[in-house]
Amino acid sequence: MRVFNHNVVLVEEPVTKSEVVLLGKGIGFGRKPGEKIVTDDPRLEKRFRLENETNKRQYQTVIDRLDHSVIGIAEEIIALITREITPQINEHIHVALPDHIQFAIYRLRNGLEIVNPFLFEIQTLHAQEFALAKRAAEMIKQSFDIDVPESEIGFLALHIHSAVSYVPITKTVQFTNLIGELVQMIEAKSQQPIQRNSVDYVRLITHLRFALDRIREGKPIVNPLLERIKLTLPEQYELAVQLASHIAERLETTLPDDEVGYLAMHLFRLVQLPYREKENE
Repeated sequence: MRVFNHNVVLVEEPVTKSEVVLLGKGIGFGRKPGEKIVTDDPRLEKRFRLENETNKRQYQTVIDRLDHSVIGIAEEIIALITREITPQINEHIHVALPDHIQFAIYRLRNGLEIVNPFLFEIQTLHAQEFALAKRAAEMIKQSFDIDVPESEIGFLALHIHSAVSYVPITKTVQFTNLIGELVQMIEAKSQQPIQRNSVDYVRLITHLRFALDRIREGKPIVNPLLERIKLTLPEQYELAVQLASHIAERLETTLPDDEVGYLAMHLFRLVQLPYREKENE
């Protein structure tokens, strides 16, 4: 039905009339719509079929609206994700990723800066996805002769994370932005910059990520040290309460006291311990 590039084609199965994306090195080379591809073609490596009716309609819009070479490279990147991370991915990425890539290429070719204020958080929270996004960026560079900056690699990593975690990209971006906002609040309250490369910072944002996941999924957590934390770390606990209030407002939910207690512990490690070490120098 369509040739996206030398390695990606869209076909219709004659019996079911289902549309299927086929991937394989050279499988689209020299092909024209209407030709047959046999099911045992030795070049055939991957096949994708969209099952969700909404995604099917949106994918048709993508095919009609976007550059077919962009769709082709997006499908090759999706195949890479299924090989390297998990074959079970949210099929909506077939719609979201090519749309994102085409807009990114437009911005880069027109000299429009791509700003990603939470790049370090993305690299830390989604290290596997970021590593794969680097490879995806190289594929885009080879196909379109365009350099992809780290800021854009970060956004590609968010799309990959959304696909493998089945969390909508809007939620993934919301959580990442929220973590950045919380870090800014901590810096403002403590009146000192946070070292982004410190182990305690990585622990804090990792804790925040999993805490937000637990809140989203309604999973409880027990903190046996809660009352002791309230007594021994009153300043950190108060700041944790303020952060919890911000999270609750942004996500329209409530945070259990046990989560607040663990957050206070991480704040103590992050802010108080480096300060004490400086005093002892």
